[in-house]
Amino acid sequence: MRDTAKKGNGEKRTMDVSCSANGKKATERKKDDDGSFPVKIQGAAVEPFELQVHGFWLVQDAIVTLLGREEVAPRTSVALALSGVTLDPMTELQDVKGFKAGVTLRLMEEPYSPRSAQAHLARVQEMLKAVRPQDALMEGRSPTVLNTLTQTAEAPPTQHSSKNKRANSKTEQSAEVPPPPAYILPGVSELPPLTTLLPTNTHSEAPSYLLDLSLSCWNPPPGFRKLQGDFMYISVHTLEGKQCDITSCPRGFYMNRSTLEVFDPRPAQSTPVCHCLTDLLSHISPQFKHNLSTLRHRPSLPAEEALSTPYRTLSWLGISSLHSHKPSFSGRLGLDRDLNAQAPDWNKELQAARDLPQRSLEERLQRDRALLQVNSAFVWAVAQAAEKVIDGFVDSVNGSHEDPAFLCGGVFMSMPAHRDQMLGGERSHRAAQRHELRCVQAYSDLDGDLQNLHTIPTALADYRGVRLSAQGLAPGIQGPEQAEVPNGLLYGYSAGPLENPSRRKLLELLAQSAKALSLQRHAVLGSTGHQLPLFTSVDAQGILGADGRYYLLDVYRTMPADANFHVEEDGEGGGETEGSFPRRYPHVLCRLRPELVKAFIQHKHAQFSQRVKAHMEENGGVEECMTSADSRNIDAVRKACKDVGSISDIIFEMRFNPNVFSPGVQFPSSDSDAVELQKELLKEAASFIINDRIPEFMNDCIHGTDIPMDGASLRQALHQKGINLRYLGHLITSISQSDLRHQLRHITRLAFAEIVVRCAQRFFGGYIQGVETSNLSAAASHFLCCLLVPHFSSASNGEESKKRSRRRGRGGGGATDSTAWTALSGNELWSLICQDALETYRLKEGLGSSVDHLVEQYGLQKISLLREMCLKTGIQLRLREYILDNRNKAPISPDDVLNIQPVVKHITTTTSDATRMFRAAQNSLQKGLLEQAYDQLKEAAYLFGRVCDDLHPEACHCLSQLAKVAYVQGHPAEARSVQLRVVVISERVLGFDHPNTIQQYVLLAVYLLAGGETALAQRCLYRAKALLLTVHGADHPYTAVIDASLGLVLQGEQSLQYLQSSLKLNSSFRGDADLTTALIHHLLAQRLCVAGDYRGGMNHEKEAHSIFQSKCGEDHPQTKCSSDFLRNITQQAVRVERSIRQGGAELCDTPPEGLVPSQETTLEQLALVNGILKTSYSTRMMEFKEKLKERKAAEEAEKAKLEISESTDENKASELQTNKGEVTEETTANGEQTESQPPETESSEKPEHPQMNGQIESHLQNGDCATKNRSEEQRSNIINGISAESQSESAAVNGKECVVKEESGDSEKQVKTE
Repeated sequence: MRDTAKKGNGEKRTMDVSCSANGKKATERKKDDDGSFPVKIQGAAVEPFELQVHGFWLVQDAIVTLLGREEVAPRTSVALALSGVTLDPMTELQDVKGFKAGVTLRLMEEPYSPRSAQAHLARVQEMLKAVRPQDALMEGRSPTVLNTLTQTAEAPPTQHSSKNKRANSKTEQSAEVPPPPAYILPGVSELPPLTTLLPTNTHSEAPSYLLDLSLSCWNPPPGFRKLQGDFMYISVHTLEGKQCDITSCPRGFYMNRSTLEVFDPRPAQSTPVCHCLTDLLSHISPQFKHNLSTLRHRPSLPAEEALSTPYRTLSWLGISSLHSHKPSFSGRLGLDRDLNAQAPDWNKELQAARDLPQRSLEERLQRDRALLQVNSAFVWAVAQAAEKVIDGFVDSVNGSHEDPAFLCGGVFMSMPAHRDQMLGGERSHRAAQRHELRCVQAYSDLDGDLQNLHTIPTALADYRGVRLSAQGLAPGIQGPEQAEVPNGLLYGYSAGPLENPSRRKLLELLAQSAKALSLQRHAVLGSTGHQLPLFTSVDAQGILGADGRYYLLDVYRTMPADANFHVEEDGEGGGETEGSFPRRYPHVLCRLRPELVKAFIQHKHAQFSQRVKAHMEENGGVEECMTSADSRNIDAVRKACKDVGSISDIIFEMRFNPNVFSPGVQFPSSDSDAVELQKELLKEAASFIINDRIPEFMNDCIHGTDIPMDGASLRQALHQKGINLRYLGHLITSISQSDLRHQLRHITRLAFAEIVVRCAQRFFGGYIQGVETSNLSAAASHFLCCLLVPHFSSASNGEESKKRSRRRGRGGGGATDSTAWTALSGNELWSLICQDALETYRLKEGLGSSVDHLVEQYGLQKISLLREMCLKTGIQLRLREYILDNRNKAPISPDDVLNIQPVVKHITTTTSDATRMFRAAQNSLQKGLLEQAYDQLKEAAYLFGRVCDDLHPEACHCLSQLAKVAYVQGHPAEARSVQLRVVVISERVLGFDHPNTIQQYVLLAVYLLAGGETALAQRCLYRAKALLLTVHGADHPYTAVIDASLGLVLQGEQSLQYLQSSLKLNSSFRGDADLTTALIHHLLAQRLCVAGDYRGGMNHEKEAHSIFQSKCGEDHPQTKCSSDFLRNITQQAVRVERSIRQGGAELCDTPPEGLVPSQETTLEQLALVNGILKTSYSTRMMEFKEKLKERKAAEEAEKAKLEISESTDENKASELQTNKGEVTEETTANGEQTESQPPETESSEKPEHPQMNGQIESHLQNGDCATKNRSEEQRSNIINGISAESQSESAAVNGKECVVKEESGDSEKQVKTE
């Protein structure tokens, strides 16, 4: 029985979706499973209210939920009581005697402790802090900008709830439709102003509550007052100008008689003792009371905006806090220091979360959420610790200058200074850190019993040019030895010959993990010549910690070596062939990615299947070998195993030896054959990258399945294929030697930019380390100017930097430091970048003499390069316009560098059940089961919300897919509601200018237009275009998608202008004969007919018809509809010519109805352009249906023969006739069902797998073709969105096509029944 989650976590909000006929069953099922019920809350001076709780909640869970309610905030230190009895916080509600639905629970005020009093102050400070969009920018986090688009100009734009946003956006549509800004028009060379990307002046300031709230000068309380219960004294300066001191005690807070000059801790006259500080402040200050009431009644933010993200998403742009930043109460109260005095044990926290039970789905969700929270807190602690360590606030714990180590916030941070020159020096050390993190991720993802094999929490932090390795404290180091737990080294190269149950258990776990990671059990020679059996790399160590858990350390060489970058020393003497592999690399830690290992094993399995079949064919055929009793089939399997390099000779099993090609590792002579086999296997895997994965990546880029827009998306696309970034040079070479290099010019551009940024980043590390703190901003700006401005030198800004040093009072000291970083010039930096690119990527030509060569030759944008460099190094720049082509003045000044922040790389925790459900939904979409996919996506979205509150990249993709399916099923309101959340999540989790955010804005525009919100849809498209122009530039395939969308949304000359731009880009990137190009030709033909240019429309439709005819065939529905439309255009053109010849007597200004696209047709075309719609009539599907018909005909013929041969037996004949009648009845019933419910039949069959460039069929026809033969019911479905029928078929379905669809649906139903 499938276990289901207990719905309704108190921290999770319900999804704002509209109920639909398609979703009724899912909704009803969720209501039945939902065990929540209401209880009444009252007491503690709080207005009574109802709260939805669950029986499985602990009392503590209910209290935490209560503290987050507006009615209770900012109260803390409360308990719940039932019938006068205070409830135990660790008791489940369902176990409380007398607890039931509708019961009344009372809030009870608990006495404060010194720590809980500080926590209450922190809660008050958090509530009073003015939350503004600028706060995220000033803290270096990516903000959300969507609310600036959805607000009206008339109303004061205070913080809106999502419902207010939707209401406001709908009310303004009738007012004005904004024209496109000049900087996003096609062909304009001017870049969008950066200030338009992050509007900061559209939000009004929140009201002030107090002039000052700080610790009193009379702290700490003297001894005689501590004995009377005084915790601390707080100084308050109200808006009325009144200054007073407040005492914190166990009962709460009261005003004392102290002043700035006199200490008098006695309570003031007529002052109450309030359990909540805000109650006392409201008693003291009437204006505070009024503003607090306004704060309580403000519209609440949606959860995706209010909740903090699990990990920090850096923003490369920010605003200065010089004149707008208000003092934070937390710093003046000293709460950060006191509340965080006790550093957590991160390893203990993580392992405790891993050990949580996972027998049911509910337990697994709670475990996943706990793991995410611990890992998130660890990553935030790593970022804070990195800043403190490098800024000099933490002393080394080992006192070593060579290998300093630090302990800060419970995080152990190492900064090794010695470099192993045998492995490649500093480059090898950084590579080892990356591989360690990647392999820790691989071992952490193992499930089942392998979760008993633990790893230490690990992260990497790059800050001010230094890479710090951060870990939790390993168990057993700090604690004492325990006799009953023999902790120590149990496994590894240095482990002695120890045999005990603990070692056997560890070896068992390692053997299982080796199988899961495709690692081979092998032996190496130890230091004394003895053989050591290993399941991992030679560096790995297995220990039993003092906590009784098995840990695996030093796993950085777990993945197999990359043979393309290993040159045999005893071979050809190190002179590798020019331009080919293998070749040398700056370090020897080149390992294959896990994605490549997985893909290579699948590739070898396909080879294995082919070899087995081939060997069977040689021995008499596959069927004969399978049915025979001899050993021919076994021999075929054995031969195939030997052919593909399987480690087993009876089954297919691929394993890799991680120590092959590792320097300094020796293998026993008895294993020489196995080692040679492994070397050949790794060489074959390396060739697989060159010959298969890179060409496949290039093909995906051409056909639009991968559309990288910036360095991050390029890295992600390459890594998904298992391609390391060290192949960037080979990728550029492969593209330049390809016939499709013009179509892949955007990939070449991105690859060059990534190479330049990575080489510059490596030099920036050593450059910025030698700069003293007072010159950091000047040095960072100088480096960026040297990178972006050709021939830049310090002469232009040297005087300015000296003036700045004198202003700071630092002019006398650090003179040598100043001259060191100012000596760098643009020519020298570019020379160093070219040298590194040659050494690392074998890029001999292409970079030129300066960045201007890349701008002129490949169309690279300097602003895009600046963005990439800032994101890589953590630099945050002031939000202003930068003129990067000015050679007379430094374009970036020291004042423009607002901050340098740590860039943290960390492992990601799994959301196993949610991810599994999401993948099942994707499989259902590929099979065409829309209804099932819709239910699965809603379930997956709910599970993601339970684990990560939807603030996760995969949750963002899941919700985006849910919006698409809802839209396809005819629910645009639901799609709009979900997509609004998707945009906010993408902005906050991935970045305000991330490529995914750009795509989500375009999809939101489609759903908004379907709801009639034309102005807001246009603004979303304008923003997407402006972001893309900044991130990459206009010369990109996705620009064609945005331009086509704008062409469909806009009217008149602007519509034609954008469609022509889209056609030009599509022809350039996808070719003149591509189906997407045909679609744009057709759209242009429609708009030209609307404009009255029938001759131009006829020319474009001829091009479209020619492409459809060559790609789809003469009898394809799309080709026929294109022919009909072309005939209509021709007829209308003839009428116009005749009318002009006759003096214009019959000339009509408006084109015929058949040539004007209707609103629903425009929506369908917009969905096609953006990949929301796909067709079911692919070639493969047509072939499959033909095979079904042939199979059915063969079965009927065989059945007829059987009847004739057995006609002599009357009993058998009558029985056979009865069965035949039953089959006929069943077929008839299926046919009736198909006729009565065609939309459901089709929605259960059609494959809906939105990607950009699929097979486009007859969706794209004009209004006449699209609606001529539809029933009124189908027409109403189209108005609400895209009907289920049109999703599989087309917007231009004629009667004949509908019959074909019903017949095919009937035959498919019968096959499924069989």
